[in-house]
Amino acid sequence: MLKVGYIGLGLMGKSIARNILKAGFPVIVHNRSRAAVEELVAEGAAAANSPKEVAAQADIVFTNLPDSPDVEEVTLDKKNGIIAGGHDGLIVADNSTIKPASARRIAAELSAQKMFALDAPVSGGDIGAKNGTLTIMVGGEAQALEKAMPVFLSMGKTVTHVGDAGAGQVAKAANQIMVAAQMTALGELLVFSKKAGVDPRKVVDAIKAGAAQCWTLDVKPPRLFAGNRAPGFKAYMQLKDLKIVRETAAEYGAPIPAAQANTQLFEQMIELGLGELDNSAVVAVLEKLANVEIL
Repeated sequence: MLKVGYIGLGLMGKSIARNILKAGFPVIVHNRSRAAVEELVAEGAAAANSPKEVAAQADIVFTNLPDSPDVEEVTLDKKNGIIAGGHDGLIVADNSTIKPASARRIAAELSAQKMFALDAPVSGGDIGAKNGTLTIMVGGEAQALEKAMPVFLSMGKTVTHVGDAGAGQVAKAANQIMVAAQMTALGELLVFSKKAGVDPRKVVDAIKAGAAQCWTLDVKPPRLFAGNRAPGFKAYMQLKDLKIVRETAAEYGAPIPAAQANTQLFEQMIELGLGELDNSAVVAVLEKLANVEIL
């Protein structure tokens, strides 16, 4: 049985670690704030005081952290990082969304120490994390993924090996282009309908089984119509991901005009102080521009 470490127990990380624990794997957890650690310890996990300590005890270590610098520090710090406590054959799998270039740098440095890196960002939000139904896109060596696959299957329903190091993060950036497009399109169609004097609820009912059908149209309108804009995926994180898209697109010379426009809407949302709300709450920016509310 693989010993699994999990570092980063935020909105999604805690649920993922819990599902790994429920699947029967021994789990060692670490987090900067201790409340989540204590919660999982009460459910059977073991606690560690540093990433180094997690790595020393585990066969595979997962990270789930806010941004590229956080993942690089936790993984590569020579004093207290994963690399400091790691051993030959250790697999380090990152569930965060970070720059593909960062994922490649981490993989190269771990490889030099005879460790394996998998960039394994996830999609599905807090609901997918809780239910163990995440979609996982993976970059890195196939043999490392094969060994880690039983753990991945405890957290997600779809695991796709996209390619070499960084490929998983490229796929996640592509995913976030689509997610942002859906969230802004949803906001636009709701505000457009309301402004035109038609009930947005009936519009959604009319179009959700046709060509417009998508996960966002299925899941988000009932929450918005109930006045619930609490986060499944926070808007400020959506903006962070779109900035990764923008930087990576610039690196490769890829045109992203729609993603650029959507990025601006999320920037306006954060300027309005709404960054802690769900990414679907970008509708608030459009409500403000149209001087109308969808409810």
